[in-house]
Parts: sequence; C-alpha cells; structure tokens
Amino acid sequence: MLRKLAEDIVPAELIKYVPKGFEVIGDIAIVNLPRELEDYRFKLAEALLSHLKPRIRLVVRRTSPARDPNRVHSYEILAGNGELETIHREGGCVFKVDISKVFFTSRLQYERFRITSMVKPGEVIVNMFAGVGPFSIVIAKRVPNVKVYSIDINPDAYRLMIENVKLNHVEDKVIPLLGDASQVIESHNLKYIANRVLMPSPEHAINYLAKAVETLKAEGYIHYYDVAHPKTDIKKYLENRVSRIFDELGVKWSITSSRIIRSVAPLRVYACADILIVK
Repeated sequence: MLRKLAEDIVPAELIKYVPKGFEVIGDIAIVNLPRELEDYRFKLAEALLSHLKPRIRLVVRRTSPARDPNRVHSYEILAGNGELETIHREGGCVFKVDISKVFFTSRLQYERFRITSMVKPGEVIVNMFAGVGPFSIVIAKRVPNVKVYSIDINPDAYRLMIENVKLNHVEDKVIPLLGDASQVIESHNLKYIANRVLMPSPEHAINYLAKAVETLKAEGYIHYYDVAHPKTDIKKYLENRVSRIFDELGVKWSITSSRIIRSVAPLRVYACADILIVK
C-alpha cells in the first residue's frame, strides 16, 4: 500500500527504498523510513493518513533504537495529531499502550497465540519481562485456571499493565509485579513454583536464564528469546547460547522447538527456543 501511495510522491529511482509494510498499534501507524526518503517523509505520512482515516489518526516514525533497560523508542510525529497513547485490540483482548513510555509491538500477535496454545489449564506461569501485559493477559483470557506472575521493571509499563488486567477482567489470574525480575522472584518467593517461564526480551533474557530455572518446578518449560543472524542455524545457535548456563546448573534440558520471530534490523532477527527443563 505504501509503495503504491509513494508513486506520486517519490522519484522513481527511490521507490525501492519505500518500505513494503508498516506497523499499526491501536490508531497509530509506525513507518520506518530510511535516510534516502528523509525529504519525503511528511508527504508520505500525509498520504498514508488520508488513505487510512478514520482508522488511523497518527503516523509516526521511530527515531532511536530501544533504550535500556525499558526498551523504549523515541518517535517523530509525521502526520496527524494527538497523544502517543492508544488502545490496541488483539484477539479479544484490549491493551492501553503509550508507545513513548513502554515497549509494545503488534508484530508479536502470532507469537502470543503460539505460546498460549501450549499452556495447559491450571498452570502457574512467571512472565519475567511482561511490559503492559500482552502475553500474560492473552494466556489468562484463553486458558482456564492459570495464574500468571507478570513482572516488569518499567513503572509506566507496570501502571498500564494494572489497567489492562482490569480492562480484560483477569484480576483473579494475572498478578502484576514491579521491579527487576531476579529481585522480584526473590522478594515474592517465586522459586520452584512455575510450570512455565516466559522471557520475551531478546536483549536481556540470557542474563536472567539461571534465575528462570530457579523459578521452575522439578520439570517445566522456558520460552527463551534471543538475537541472532538470520542465516545462522537457529536451533544450534540457541543451543550454544544456553548450554553453558544449563550445564553449570546441572539440569537436563532440550530445545523442543525453535523459530525466527521477526526481523528487527539488517542481519538481525529475534528468535525463540522452547526449552524443556528437568531438574
């Protein structure tokens, strides 16, 4: 769609630089334009906004990579007006999101449903990097009798997570917790309680892997996320990344499945390993 709209705005020799797609979060469109299109960004955004109204009220672009430790991007408003807070709907769930203060992407929708499909009724789950709660809430809405300890270090994400838990009526299933995941697991006595641990922060998960193992019962799953090169053997790469930690802990483990989640930069992808742990 964006390339079609660009034909009347961008010189023919630059059309190849126009992205094939864009992300939509609530009523905000996020377009990542390369430097070759810098001079055309406002006209492109206006054309996109006109085409997508009234569904979209704002078009923005990311101007910085995600900042640690909260993985928050900076944005430039290209067209439209209003706040960077929005309501995002996904699979029967509702999420209040402020993209200027928290990390959220609609591009993990399939991954959230994939993980949810693996969860069994009655499980106890620890989500170590919960953000505004999408993984936790989708699981709680779709799987009976689960309990999800939903942790995040970002106070803005924690505040919105509490709101989202209420909006989705899962207060009896999702327990929002504020703080560093390792410290929260210690302070809230979450060792040895979980059937499943979620680690959806590819940049940070490796540093928390040992604590994730501590959180599990005698047997359980860790959904581990990492950054990889797209042309590598993903399963072998992830095995090499986690093997030293698991071997030092003396646990039996196996990667039951692995996959590339999405591309995030040239020669950089997010990948996931579903890991069965037996202590």
